[in-house]
Amino acid sequence: MIDDQLLRYSRHILLPQIGIEGQEKLLAARALIIGAGGLGSPAALYLAPAGIGTLVLADGDTVDLTNLQRQILHRTEAIGMAKAASGQRTLNAINPECRVIALQERLEGDRLFAEVALADVVLDCSDNFATRHAVNRACVAANKPLVSGAAIRFDGQVAVFDPRLPDAPCYHCLFPEGDNVNLERCAVTGVFAPITGIVGAMQAAEALKLVAGCGKSLAGRLLLLDGLAMEWRSIKVPRDPDCTVCKQRP
Repeated sequence: MIDDQLLRYSRHILLPQIGIEGQEKLLAARALIIGAGGLGSPAALYLAPAGIGTLVLADGDTVDLTNLQRQILHRTEAIGMAKAASGQRTLNAINPECRVIALQERLEGDRLFAEVALADVVLDCSDNFATRHAVNRACVAANKPLVSGAAIRFDGQVAVFDPRLPDAPCYHCLFPEGDNVNLERCAVTGVFAPITGIVGAMQAAEALKLVAGCGKSLAGRLLLLDGLAMEWRSIKVPRDPDCTVCKQRP
């Protein structure tokens, strides 16, 4: 690392669990964020300044006035602009050393699998089950760790699904695809803005830990946040031996 990097990332380097070696891992890493909205905003705003070398922002939506209450990656002047491009502009201004790639599309099919295969860690910051299951399948197939988050009303949840660990579940183990689960949208039910910030920041923390190789990840656990009471619950999530997505995994 050059002198400017030693200064920029000095507070990480001072941590014995990260140090220069861990920071160099961050600088060499590529993170993929699916969704540049309420969760993707705080996640990106911590990953880029923290020194992730390449950050891929994938979102096919544009910035709307109703987004600005919680999607802190975007500014009022970005209304009508592609979220991926708006996020790229914001992150470049914060840390020009981070290579931000803006994908102004909803990743699907082969494009999704290709981007997941290139990433060292994937953050699912989407808002629908179809995307979440598609991202999970791609991560299992590519053997890449997935950091998943969700937020609605005053409630949030965070989990890590790491196919590199033999006993770790995948997203499908926890929420089987095809189950009659109703996905509520914040456009209908509302969402307390700081909840998205809390969950997105925790996703960033888990991603940085995974890349730097420090601490213990949330793999095998689901954290649930009750924002009104400000209470967390931790639930163990076992791997489903009959899971149709990950049962063939070594």
